[in-house]
Parts: sequence; C-alpha cells; structure tokens
Amino acid sequence: MTMQGFFEASAPGRLDVMGGIADYSGSLVLQMPVRQQTTVRISLRTDFICNINSETSTGEKLSASLDYRTLLKNGKPDEVYARAVLKHAWVAYIVGCAIMLQKSKNINFTGADFDIHSEVPLGKGVSSSASLEVATMKALSKAYQLSFSGTELPVLAQQVENKIVGAPCGLMDQLASSFGEHGKLLPIVCQPDKIAEPITIPSDVSFIGIDSGIRHSVGGASYGDVRCAAFMGYSIILNSFGVTKEDIGHAKQRGDFSALPYRGYLCNISVSEFERKFQSLLPATVKGKDFLELYGVSIDTVTSVNEDTIYPVLQSAAHPVYENERVNTFMQLLMDINISTEKQKQLQTMGELMYQSHESYSRCGLGSERTDEIVAIMKAHESSGIAGAKITGGGSGGTVCALAVGEKGKETVKKIHQMLQAKYKADLVIFE
Repeated sequence: MTMQGFFEASAPGRLDVMGGIADYSGSLVLQMPVRQQTTVRISLRTDFICNINSETSTGEKLSASLDYRTLLKNGKPDEVYARAVLKHAWVAYIVGCAIMLQKSKNINFTGADFDIHSEVPLGKGVSSSASLEVATMKALSKAYQLSFSGTELPVLAQQVENKIVGAPCGLMDQLASSFGEHGKLLPIVCQPDKIAEPITIPSDVSFIGIDSGIRHSVGGASYGDVRCAAFMGYSIILNSFGVTKEDIGHAKQRGDFSALPYRGYLCNISVSEFERKFQSLLPATVKGKDFLELYGVSIDTVTSVNEDTIYPVLQSAAHPVYENERVNTFMQLLMDINISTEKQKQLQTMGELMYQSHESYSRCGLGSERTDEIVAIMKAHESSGIAGAKITGGGSGGTVCALAVGEKGKETVKKIHQMLQAKYKADLVIFE
C-alpha cells in the first residue's frame, strides 16, 4: 500500500530576539533561526492510512496510526470538523498539513508514512511546532510537486496551528522557520507578513538562548487570554471613533480590516498617541461578560471572549504599542552599530530595550519566576560581556534570549548555563 520513494524536508526552530507577542498586533519582530531543526520524511500510501513516528534528539518517541478518511467531512477537508476529531492531539500538526493542502491546493492525499526527527525541543519557546509544520509542508510539497508564491507556505502552516490544532499563535514563527537565515536576524512587519532584508549580525555580537526548564505552551490559557485582551482593547479604541459592533462584525466577516482605524493593528498607534488618546479609555481589567455587553466583538479570528474570564486589557493592549517602538529602535541601533563611534553605548541601549520588553511581559501576566531569575543573573553580569536579556516567544516559561558581546560575553552565557544546569539538576538546552 506504500508508493515507491520518499520525500524529505527540514526546517529550523527560531529564537525570538525582539517582538514576541506583539506579532498578532502588527509589530515589527526580529527573529533568528536556531541550529536545531525538524526533519520530516514522507512515503505516500494509497490506503488512506497515516502512520506517524516521531523521535527527538533526546530519544523520546511517539507513534500513532489513523485513517485519514475519518478526518474528512463527507469526504471533503474541513478544518472545524478535523479539529473536533483530533481534539488537540499531537498528530494534528502533521495530518493538519495534509488537510490544509488538500483544501487549498487540491492535492489527492491518500495517506502516508511520516517519519519525524526533531532536534527542536518541545515547550522551550523556540517554535518546535512551527518547524514541524513548515518541514511537513515542504515535504508534502515535494511529494505533490507543489509550488508556493511569496509567504503562502508559512501562512498555510499557521492556519494548521490556528484552525486545526487550535493554538492561537501569530504568523512570525512560521515565517521565521521558512525564511530565516543563519547568522542573520529576520525583520518581519506582521501586517500580516511583510518580510524585510535579513540583517547580518555583527561578528562580535551574539544572541544566545538558554532554556529555563519551564515548559511553555502557546495553547495555554494565559497566552490566549493576553492575546484576546489585546484585541478587546482595540475594540474599545474603535468604539471611541464611533465604530459600532456591527461595523466590527462586518469587517470580521469579510476578513478585511483595512477600512478600520489603524487598519486593524494596535501597532499602527504611536506611543505618544496611545498615551494622549487611548490609555485613559482602557480599563486595567474587564470581565468578558461586561465587554460583550458593551462592545460585542473583537476582530480576532482565533480567540473568543469567555464571559467568566477577567482580562488584563490595558497592559495587553499597551504592550504591542510600546514593543513596536522598542523593536524599531533596537533594529536601527543594530544596523548602525558598525559605523558608530559609540558602539558600547548603543549595545547598552539595546540591552535596556530587552529588559524593558521582559518587564512588559510580566506586567501582561506572561512572566515566570525561572525566566525572571535568569534575566536577573544576566543583568548582574553586565561587566562580563552581557548587554541584555529577555523572555522570548509566548512567555510563561520557555527560553531567555541573551545579548552577548565578544568572546567574553559568549563564555559568560555558557558559564551561566552550566551553573543553572547544576543548580536545577536538569539538562537545559542552549540555542545559538
């Protein structure tokens, strides 16, 4: 039942240097691929059976087998139906790619054997899910001789995670895994997928990730609540312009927010305008039921407002506005660093922007004691070549990104890594 030949593709994880959770609000983000990759090998079948075998670099193994036809609604691909059948199972990341390609590219998928080897550790905030989705998409595209234009492949990979897995991630992870170049930062303006020329990282500057040992999940309640709260804040801002619930609902139905103020993105609001016009309008917290009664709807298509949840609206909406300004400043400093006569001062400013970003995560509710500890240790070693540090990705654990200067800085990060491993008696991954 297996067809001859196999098709293989790989994709890296990514280190979120700056931008993180501001991606879904339209921010500029700066992403770097890590050395660790996920590799997917596919052998096509004709009996609709999907055999999935996965192994990590640490020897963890998972396997599953299913009949692909059970995921189809009346023989046709349907994301909502497949999501209900799969119920957030890990195989959704893989077979979800087949469903999305059958729907969007009309492939005649009749099953496959999937062999997966991942060096990208799970739950570390370095996008193991995006690397798996992108590698699976690439392998399937080889098998079915598909071509993609622009950012089409990572957009479809994101739709797998949003619509079939059910995780409310933004697009930056899949874009970084698809287009990231080693030794460079990938600038993405997430409106939704404007990719700029990669920035070469100076030879004496390093961005290094240290695993905190605390598992992160983008599907977790706190990440989803913060995302939902940011969009609730945007709805309140729209209301101040006289935009009605019906106007928002119609825009959401069309999937076109270009006619709304700021084109649907909080990050198109400047810091000064936010402080002058909107900060006082936003409640620190609001109960979901009260928001729905007053404002009705948000434009977000991957989260929904829960009546009983209390949402941190002010900070969740403020974070992307300030973060977008921080990332733009950080990028300009990095681009100018080799022609500057005040390099040390610029590096200190970049580090301070990272610390500010980290503190803002905590105010949103996405910090963790372990990542706070690692950032504090990094800050205490500023005289030893550490310029800055911050939590990465979706927060609530995961990885800390450190800005190290010269060989001295790299050695300091590695010593801190060894110290943390000894302290917590754990094998903590380091990402370079």
